[in-house]
Amino acid sequence: MKIIFSSSPLDEKKVDESYEQEYVCAKELGFEVGLVHLEELIVNKRPELAVRRLKHATEREDVLYRGWMLTPEAYGLLYKALASKNLYLINTPEQYKHCHYLPESYDVIKGYTPHSVWVPMSVIQASPDAVKEATRQFGNRPIIVKDYVKSRKHEWKEACYIPDAADEEHVKQVVHNFVRLQGEELNVGLVFREYVQLEFLSYHDQSGMPLSREMRVFMLDGKPAYISNYWDEGQDEAFRDALTSFLDIAQTIQSRFYTMDFAKVEGGSWIVLELGDGQVAGLPDYADPLTFYEQLKIALV
Repeated sequence: MKIIFSSSPLDEKKVDESYEQEYVCAKELGFEVGLVHLEELIVNKRPELAVRRLKHATEREDVLYRGWMLTPEAYGLLYKALASKNLYLINTPEQYKHCHYLPESYDVIKGYTPHSVWVPMSVIQASPDAVKEATRQFGNRPIIVKDYVKSRKHEWKEACYIPDAADEEHVKQVVHNFVRLQGEELNVGLVFREYVQLEFLSYHDQSGMPLSREMRVFMLDGKPAYISNYWDEGQDEAFRDALTSFLDIAQTIQSRFYTMDFAKVEGGSWIVLELGDGQVAGLPDYADPLTFYEQLKIALV
């Protein structure tokens, strides 16, 4: 399995500094590595030049991308450009979108994750009451707002958490802040999710966001390849036993390589927070990159 990383935006011959440690670890463990130039792909719209530093494979070869998040459209262009060199990303464009956008995978995980509703920005722009209609079904329960991919959790009070979904003025203010802060990076539309009281650990030093007991699991072909605490304080060895109860649902996810983020509810049970494509999901700060690639190599055998 070849692993391709985002190159530096200033020098396409060097790996992006944010992925340098992963690049070194993967290479040290014997993975063949390569670079793709995202500026050519995303900014210049020249996908063939984004992959020009990769050699054409004589036989079909699977590759795994590790780098910055891509829109499904950009991922599709990268997939096609690589395929022209007989290199095939581990996830198809359809599989990438399935885990990248919460609404795409919600039906699969809805029995294990907080209740969620979503509204495309096109609908919100056409109907002033679209947000009110979406949040009405939560009653006066607390909710969070995010887009199809990301939240502004580090602006917890200003642009993420809404204590009372029935408080229309507060909803408007938080949604306004979220949309403004996301700017051009806003993905498709808004997602409103019921806030579930999780097992509290502490508050984030800078943002004041409540930290809970969370785990990130990288799954390969429906099996755990790497498990890590999400927050430094969130160690929970008992999670490995709890994970077995989610393996059946993991088999139904329409992706080869993806992440499942879990959190412990106050009182002891575990829930699925969300899925993500494993190629663009970051390693938690607590994770050891060398161990990640060691375990990934074992899982790929």
